[in-house]
Amino acid sequence: MTTRGLFITVEGGEGVGKSTNITFLEQHLRQRGVDLLVTREPGGSKLGEALRQLLLDITDEAVDPMAELLMMFAARAQHIKTRIEPALRAGRWVVCDRFTDATYAYQCGGRGLARDAVATLETLVQGQLRPDCTVLLDAPVSTGMARATKRGELDRFEQEEMAFFERVRATYLDLAERSSGRFRVIDASQPLAAVQQQLGKVCNELTNCWRVRHPLP
Repeated sequence: MTTRGLFITVEGGEGVGKSTNITFLEQHLRQRGVDLLVTREPGGSKLGEALRQLLLDITDEAVDPMAELLMMFAARAQHIKTRIEPALRAGRWVVCDRFTDATYAYQCGGRGLARDAVATLETLVQGQLRPDCTVLLDAPVSTGMARATKRGELDRFEQEEMAFFERVRATYLDLAERSSGRFRVIDASQPLAAVQQQLGKVCNELTNCWRVRHPLP
């Protein structure tokens, strides 16, 4: 019987270095012999990527927050069914750039939607699926947005006001406090080497615990 893989998510606001640090996580885990899938949300499947484009594109039509929420979960449902669950069942680890914590942060914290609405969709779409470990890359909003603006043209979310991102950050930190056993909070305002030193410790912790529970024959 194949042992189910670990589900790791990486969360954080704009400009915290998720892409760079997910690449580091991937390399570090592969060096330790982990077979893994690296994916992202919204996205991760053909349908999910199409919905991602709709969600990020700037148009002359305002997107209703509930429509935004439902598109997020439509993309997530397809992602789970076609990519995440098959990989986990095959014993592979999954590292996902954002997941449902981002929905609580952006759609509840940022947009002001009720948490109950997200919780209902979370149960409906995910069933019992929840991340085993969530790495939250945290930095002051001013730091993150200064970095984000250097990357080039901003997408629809990145063009929100600072107050929006302050609410997003506050919600992320609240989620981390509520689920401290699952979250690993890393100060992403530090130099990259310091951030990745902490990420390496998280990788080592996860792989060491995994091997204790699932020793090689």
